[in-house]
Amino acid sequence: MRIISRGEAEKYGTTLLKHPQPRTGTGLSSCTLFDFRSIEVWRGDCIFTPCMNITTQDLSQRTVREIALAAPQSTRIFEQYKIDYCCGGRRPLAEACERAGVDVEEVYRSLSEAFDAPIPDEAAEKLPLSQLVDHILAKHHVFAAAELERLTPLMDKVVKKHGEMHPELYQLQTAFGDLKASLLPHMQKEERVLFPYIQKLYATHPPQGAVPEANFGTVQNPIRMMMTEHDSDGELLARMNRLTNGYSPPEGACPSFAALYYGLTELERDLHRHIHLENNVLFPAAAELEWSGKFESA
Repeated sequence: MRIISRGEAEKYGTTLLKHPQPRTGTGLSSCTLFDFRSIEVWRGDCIFTPCMNITTQDLSQRTVREIALAAPQSTRIFEQYKIDYCCGGRRPLAEACERAGVDVEEVYRSLSEAFDAPIPDEAAEKLPLSQLVDHILAKHHVFAAAELERLTPLMDKVVKKHGEMHPELYQLQTAFGDLKASLLPHMQKEERVLFPYIQKLYATHPPQGAVPEANFGTVQNPIRMMMTEHDSDGELLARMNRLTNGYSPPEGACPSFAALYYGLTELERDLHRHIHLENNVLFPAAAELEWSGKFESA
């Protein structure tokens, strides 16, 4: 997808376009689809706007990622049915429903109802690239770091008190420790390396200036690394969810036990949203912005 004018975008309307050929260094294939109902590219901003005219027929032809981008309110439905829309978002909806063990027609109905609900004006998918970075840092990075630290002593307390009666807690504690050990340095790498480059890329995008230099080559390299780590963290989240039967505390659980499971539920929900915004919105937009800048500067 090249950077186009607003007039050109309006000219194409709802047409689905394909790349005429693969783009070297972008990680995008020749069959990558861009739907101008849900993507607006204007002066270097990649702003994903909600698509209000999705039909049930459209759903059968779209991936989970495409639906989440076109209609942000759909992510609540995906959370409800345990459908992975962040790391596993590139699967067709029917396949994702099958993997989650839920009836696809029921999900269709729930999504159709969600499309009729109002969309918050502050939906992060609508933010320009620079503001999206700020949003991810302020809302998701701060929350994840704080919750990982807060839940650690609570986890230790619950395991010590209830581990003998609930041995799955020991496995949960290990998985949580692995998640914390992975996620904290992961976010630091984004904050110190990748995000500053994306901000600089946005600020210097043509016609303002040339693509900034980076010691990692193309932005696709750190993005690829971050997405691989997202996949690993997603597997840990799925394992924790299975170990706790969807974070359902046992009958008669003490307040600490219940508080731990509630905290882990909220952490999982926020990380799903967090990873979705990076994998499906920020990273593709940054890669396209870098490519278009190199093309314009050539």
